[in-house]
Amino acid sequence: QVQLVESGGGLVQAGGSLRLSCAAFGTILDIYAMGWHRQAPGNQRELVATITNSGSLNYTDSVKGRFTISRDNAKNTVYLQMSSLKPEDTGVYYCNALVSRPRIAVYWGQGTQVTVST
Repeated sequence: QVQLVESGGGLVQAGGSLRLSCAAFGTILDIYAMGWHRQAPGNQRELVATITNSGSLNYTDSVKGRFTISRDNAKNTVYLQMSSLKPEDTGVYYCNALVSRPRIAVYWGQGTQVTVST
């Protein structure tokens, strides 16, 4: 069993910064990719950013230049540094992990609330 534990959400004013963390615990031999998604009220969950175990990055257009995803493979931890936050960044942020060994499976965290005020 694999658990993802997120931290770092909160309330911040527009223009401010937050850093999210997500650590994976359990029987894990290799995580191919980790990422962040978010869901605003009334909206579908959307991809924010992903990073593979070789360091390949992918960002949704709306966060490019403002958010940075990084990863510590030794700690099975992924981070999301969010800067120049906007009210439209508000939502529940979910971490996920695509584990490749011992078996292929996708796991999700419980979500952490990010609220950006005007």
